[in-house]
Amino acid sequence: MQNRTPRMPDQPAPIHAENDARFTVELASVLNGARRRALRDGDRQIDTAHLLHSLIEADPEVREAFDGGPQLARVLGYLVQRSIGYGLRWQGSVEDSGAVPVVRDPAVDGWSPSALAAMEGALCRAASRGEARAAGLDLLAALAADPECRAVEVLARGGVDARWLADRVAVLTAEGTRHA
Repeated sequence: MQNRTPRMPDQPAPIHAENDARFTVELASVLNGARRRALRDGDRQIDTAHLLHSLIEADPEVREAFDGGPQLARVLGYLVQRSIGYGLRWQGSVEDSGAVPVVRDPAVDGWSPSALAAMEGALCRAASRGEARAAGLDLLAALAADPECRAVEVLARGGVDARWLADRVAVLTAEGTRHA
């Protein structure tokens, strides 16, 4: 018997990061959304721009980190442009900001090295606060901290200074910790 479901070529390998218990349920949903976005866009890897797009769509705390609606609208506009064609210059290339060495671990295949570094950075931020799970603001701060990643390029094109954003996230995180 033949399988009638056609195999999709160049589809990212299955990943397990969204099932990692070290991420909040909301952040796991963001990671899954980034994977779906990369697949839908026909990209070889899930990169930091996919993570940023999914974070902004799914996490109200991340949206609050931006300086009002116009700034957020510019970043989202740029992300939408990327998903409908601008990102073609990135297709077929590996995002590697140099944050981590490029490795070919089958368990993480499908994620760009920069996206993996951002997820690890989010986990480290959470751990530094004594939290067992990383949340959306942790990932946003980790993305903003890597000046060579695609998410920072998107932020810059949208008129957002990544350093300012990382500082703002640190303040919001500290305020959230005090109120908890």
